[in-house]
Amino acid sequence: MNNKFDALKDDDSGDHDQNEENSTQKDGEKEKTERDKSQSSSKRKVEQFWRFYSHMVRPGDLTGHSDFHLFKEGIKPMWEDDANKNGGKWIIRLRKGLASRCWENLILAMLGEQFMVGEEICGAVVSVRFQEDIISIWNKTASDQATTARIRDTLRRVLNLPPNTIMEYKTHTDSIKDNSSFRNTKITL
Repeated sequence: MNNKFDALKDDDSGDHDQNEENSTQKDGEKEKTERDKSQSSSKRKVEQFWRFYSHMVRPGDLTGHSDFHLFKEGIKPMWEDDANKNGGKWIIRLRKGLASRCWENLILAMLGEQFMVGEEICGAVVSVRFQEDIISIWNKTASDQATTARIRDTLRRVLNLPPNTIMEYKTHTDSIKDNSSFRNTKITL
């Protein structure tokens, strides 16, 4: 106590209201600081990704059979991964020449969190094939119809798809069933 009058103060002095206001102001500053740090961290991640991405070959420049996978850290591009096993994917078949633009728009929408479905998006795949290219976006919960519909609608918008574009949603359990029946098919020549 530097001031001899500090000992004479009581709670009715009105100072506690000022202290509460200062405390609330400090809490607000802390929240803003945390939000700024998070935004700064996100910006750095996007910049790091873009530095890497800018040196990659674009899907439209690939020949033959190729796949690019872009998944969140810790999630493997496999149906069996814990994050994917109850999920599914939207599949869009593209005519040749559209894959590069669509892939870039899709990954920018993912990085920019334009899907507005929280942590539901697991990743995306672009598959380059001989006659067509295929883009798919994987999500965690196939049974959540509202979320899968929101993903579909956002895909249509960010890829600027014509209204007549066919989009297929396939659960990973259905993909596993289809794949296992294909493996068990006997081919005789």
